[in-house]
Amino acid sequence: MNKKIGNQTIKFASPPVIISAASIAGKKEGEGPLKKYFDVILSDNLKGEKSWEKAESKIVENTIKIAVYKAGLTIDDIDYIFGGDLLNQDTGSTFGVRNFRRPFFGLFGACSTMGEAMGLAAMAIDGGFAKNVIAGASSHFCASEKQFRFPLDMGNQRPQSSTWTITGDGTVVISNKGSGPRITHVTAGKIVDLGVKDANNMGAAMAPAACDTIVTHLKDTKRSPNYYDLIVTGDLGYVGHTLLKQLLAQEGIYINEEKITDCGIEIFNKTAQDTHSGGSGCACSAVTFCGYFYPKLKTGELKNILFIPTGALMSTTSSGQGESIPGIAHAIAIESRVK
Repeated sequence: MNKKIGNQTIKFASPPVIISAASIAGKKEGEGPLKKYFDVILSDNLKGEKSWEKAESKIVENTIKIAVYKAGLTIDDIDYIFGGDLLNQDTGSTFGVRNFRRPFFGLFGACSTMGEAMGLAAMAIDGGFAKNVIAGASSHFCASEKQFRFPLDMGNQRPQSSTWTITGDGTVVISNKGSGPRITHVTAGKIVDLGVKDANNMGAAMAPAACDTIVTHLKDTKRSPNYYDLIVTGDLGYVGHTLLKQLLAQEGIYINEEKITDCGIEIFNKTAQDTHSGGSGCACSAVTFCGYFYPKLKTGELKNILFIPTGALMSTTSSGQGESIPGIAHAIAIESRVK
């Protein structure tokens, strides 16, 4: 059976089940509008460790433990772990999973990593290569600022177009059986680069990729945007979200305001928390999906969503050499009722 439809989309023969989700959020995230939805809110973003990077790894480890417990499994029941973060060589994830002694695929998709992880995990399940797989993504505000911008101690000004990297981790357990919302389709994104070079405007760099993936998904599946209760992008923030709607309109796609949102908008109160354009980072879509949207799918409050984490594929080296910022977005169709 050919499971590929159209140019970039996979339609699963036996849609994998998301049987559990867990989220750990940082202190600032825990002061936002979604605070009651997270499993754990940190009182100390160092989590008792000596560095921000070590703290991120500890967050990864603890979130996986919660997700596995919620699934009614043990770590030995997990066939593979798919995960990634923003740090060099994926060290946040690598050191977070090393004590589990389970097969690990370290991924890099920048802020799109949660979508990449869920898509690959679902493919492993539907392909018969695994029964239970973990997919997750993490980031840490302090660690990423130090790596990509300026150490916090320098007190640099942040422009209004900038987003706030989320501290936390979101993890799901995906299985070949059980109850819960199912992943029915994955539309893998391709790199879209319109020449944006401003590292303080991630939304502008990623919005064209989000538009490309949404347009491709709708063409491949022959669906209209109205098929979905909600279209949820990952990390565009207010600037990128506005650009996305403009780009979609140029493609003849008009989505009602109540039918499209962004995790970077949902997770913070922009005015009260002074987060400028909103949230971003690998954990932005991960914690928002796991903490906020997954329970709504599980109860049937949402019947289906198109979940599209977005990523800016840059590094300090590429930016230092004058390169533009390529964007990518992966779409995951998740349905609580599958016909």
